[in-house]
This record gives sequence, structure tokens and C-alpha cells, in this order.
Amino acid sequence: MTGQSYRSCKRLDEHFDAIVIGSGMGGLSVASLLSKAGKKVLVLEKHYIVGGYTHVFARDGYEWDVGLHYVGQVHIDGTPLQKVFRHISNDNLKWAPLDDVYDRAVFGKKVFEFVRGKENLRAKFKGYFPAQKDHEAIDAYFGLLDEVSNLGVGYYAEKVIPPFLADIFGPMLRRKVLTYSNRTTLDALRSLTDNQELIGVLTMQYGDYGMLPSKSSFYMHALLANHYMDGAAYPVGGAGNMAATIVPVIEEGGGAVLFNAGVKQIVVQGNRAVGVEMEDGTIIHADHIISDTGVIDTFSNLLPAEVAKKHDLQEKLKHLTPSQAHIGFYGGINESPESLGLPRCNYWIFDNEYDHELSGGNFKSLKDNIPVAYVSFPAAKDPQSQVKRPGRSTVEAVIIVPYDWFSKWQGTQWQKRGEEYEQLKKELADRLMEKIYRVAPQLKGKIDTFEVSTPLSTANFMSHAKGEMYGVAHDPERFRQPFLKPYTPVKNVFLTGQDVMIASISGALMGGILCASAILKKDVLGQINKTLK
Repeated sequence: MTGQSYRSCKRLDEHFDAIVIGSGMGGLSVASLLSKAGKKVLVLEKHYIVGGYTHVFARDGYEWDVGLHYVGQVHIDGTPLQKVFRHISNDNLKWAPLDDVYDRAVFGKKVFEFVRGKENLRAKFKGYFPAQKDHEAIDAYFGLLDEVSNLGVGYYAEKVIPPFLADIFGPMLRRKVLTYSNRTTLDALRSLTDNQELIGVLTMQYGDYGMLPSKSSFYMHALLANHYMDGAAYPVGGAGNMAATIVPVIEEGGGAVLFNAGVKQIVVQGNRAVGVEMEDGTIIHADHIISDTGVIDTFSNLLPAEVAKKHDLQEKLKHLTPSQAHIGFYGGINESPESLGLPRCNYWIFDNEYDHELSGGNFKSLKDNIPVAYVSFPAAKDPQSQVKRPGRSTVEAVIIVPYDWFSKWQGTQWQKRGEEYEQLKKELADRLMEKIYRVAPQLKGKIDTFEVSTPLSTANFMSHAKGEMYGVAHDPERFRQPFLKPYTPVKNVFLTGQDVMIASISGALMGGILCASAILKKDVLGQINKTLK
């Protein structure tokens, strides 16, 4: 647990330069950036653990992450992402590379390896699909990824220039990205090949942004594929080390990070935010209010209803769809990763079906066959895990589900949802363990403790009403919305995190960069790039 409890804080009558609501990566990154720019920042987290989707929890001597499984580019010296993490953590956050094979897609009995390095990956795909027409499709696919990788500068610049300039130049700055974001992933792949098996393999990472290829924007898919082109890494010391290395930077700047600190509403006078009202009625004042709880929660709940109505914010939200929710399985094994032979990679487990639309469309209830499961071994990825918890291993599995499947328990209290709910979680655990045994049969009979989370936990702790995993869904419509940027119609209220940028920990981090750039009125990323060699 990082920071201090809201209940024990003696500084609530101070005036802060900025208040950040939520301590996810978008919130912590902007708070650190503003602190290093000389601002006094207060971060308020409703959960009893700081970190948002980067936080960890412990049970029975084991520790699991809840949302950070791997990050691209951070293990390569000189990349912008690596430099930003160095900057916001004062060089204290370190990364351990995953294996060169960082993802494995399992379709029935076939295994497809995603390897580090563009040309290595291209060669792998061509080895799996030896026909000349498939080679041509693979080359065309990598060509599209290259085209997309160079398009984002104008699109993201439009998000941080003053709103009156964005109104004038925004359409021109967004135009190139919209050429690709307006297409679905499936449409883009079908324009290259009619080989369903090849399409299924190339799009198998769709769980990383939580949307089937027929619905997701190809721009999101391309950004993600490029992100992992040179492999991936995991934070040394575990996901919790991200908050542990960033919070001190905020505190050294004169700020504070508080947990058990639920915000009821942003206080607005005229059309200017002046502070926040806490759940206990306390008012805390600041010059800037930054929300890391997502655009839907911010516009629907944090801003007063009359303010939201004045700016037609609910009309804007009608163009957005919440991303899907998830179920998580967290297991512990009383043996070391080395003795168990656990790899430093991730598995995407499918049945013998390459048509994600067909398999996903058939997943209509929790009684149906699970079409895809993500499995990884966090203790194997972290070189410090055996120092912290010697002789212990962990395994995690994630599946994507609609929130509505759990709506009958909406409004019930965490850990007190009733016998039927607990029985459902036990059944889900059994089914997910069977998925795990497909890629790690050596774990059968050795998982001595486990926990299962449902979308209700996400809704409870993350202020996401539909338990959404990736904020706003990454469909083509999302990328057409110019209001998804740090600025809001209310003066001194700003947005940060995934909704400002894109899905993932790195997307939330860059959302923090954009937010800090808008507030400080400078090119923060450019400044970091020049400063860190």
C-alpha cells in the first residue's frame, strides 16, 4: 500500500495546484509530471490500494497483479516510452524482458509463436503459412503496420493545442488517422487475404484491447501490433512497483497520494472548477482538477448534473460504448517457477476455431464454451519474485465477458454477494483451471489457493459502471470523437488516462503526457526526449 490514508491526512485544508481523481497510470503519470514541473499535486484514490489497474493484491502468501501483464518498448534503451517511465519514476522503475517468444497463440493442438523483432516475426508467419499468396498477404500486412506507425503526430497534437485552434485545424490533423481508424480490423485483414486461419492468427491479440476484429478499429489493432513488435517486459518487483516508484516523486514535489479517498463530485463555480467534494462532505481546493476515472464516469457522475446538461455532455457520451468487462483467475502454487518450468511469456488459448467472430458470437452465457482465455505466470516474469516470496509461483487467467451477465448482483456488497455468486465463481475457477492445464499440465493438482474476480469488482473499485476493462471501446466511432482529449468544456477540468489516448498501461501513461502538456502548455514528451539521453 503506497501513500497514506485519507482518514489520517492532516493537509486537507491546503490549496493544491492540482487534484488528480484516481491513481491509475494516467493519474500517477500526470501527477508525477506536474510535480516535476514544480506543482503541488494531490492524488485521491477511492480504493484501499493505490495504482488502479497496476495495483497488486495478496492472499495466503501470494501476490498477483490485476491489470498489468506485459508492456512493449520499455526494455529498449532510447524509446520514448522507456524515457517517460524513467522520468516519472526518477529512474527507479526497472524492467525485465520477457522471453523472445513473448506470446503464444494456441489453436487446438497448433501453437503459433510471436517472436521479438519485426523480421523475425515476419519469417515466423511465413513459416506457418508457406503459400506464396499468404506470403504476399503477410508482407502487405506489415506494410500497413508501417504506414500506421507514422501517422499519429497530428492526431495527438490536436488533443493538446488550445481548443479554439483545434476547432479550426482539428479535421486536417485527424484526417490521416481516420483513414485507418474508420475501418474495422476484420475489414482491413480481409482486404489482404481470404485465408481465415491467417486472419485468425494475425488478430489473435484482440483481447489486449477487448474487442472482436469485426468491431474494433484497425488503427487500434495496428498500434498494439507495433507496440509489441520488439517484444515486451514486466516491471522488476512486480506491477505494484510502478506506484511504489512514482508516488515518492509526487511526495518529493510537496504533494500527497491518499487512498480510501472517494470523491463525490467536482466543485464548479460559474463554469470554473475550484475543487472537489469528498464523500464525507469535505471540500478540497485546487487550481486544476484532473480525472483519471474515465470520460463516462467524469461526465455522468463527477461533474454536477446542471453543468453536464449545460454542455450537452450526455449527448457526447451517446457516441461512445463502454469496453467489455472481464473475469480474472488468480492461482498460487507452492513451488518455484524454475522447478515448474514456467515460461516468461503469455498464452492466448483458443479451441480449434480461427474465426473469432464465430467463436465469440457463440459465447452467449457462462455455460457456453469459453472461446478464448489469456494465461500468464507473473512470478516467472519478475526476477525479484523469489526474493520476495521464495518457492512460490503464480498463474493468472483472464476471459472477456459482458457485464450484464452479472447484473443480477449489481448493488450487492463486495465479498458479501451470496452463496449463488460464490458457487458461480467456484465453477468458473474449475473451467479456467482446465484452460491453464492445456498449456501448463504440470500445474494440475498443485494450485493450492485461488481467487476469482468478476466485473462487479471492477465496477466497485475502478468507478467503471459496466466493469469496463479498457475504458471506452476502441471501435471506429471512438476515434471520430474530438472531445476525447485532456480539455473539457469546464474550465480547469481535465481528463487523463486511456480515454484520452488508447487502451493499455502505455496508452494510459501517454494520456498523462497529453494532459500534462495541455496544462503546462508545453511539449512534455519532446522535453523528456531531449533531456534523457
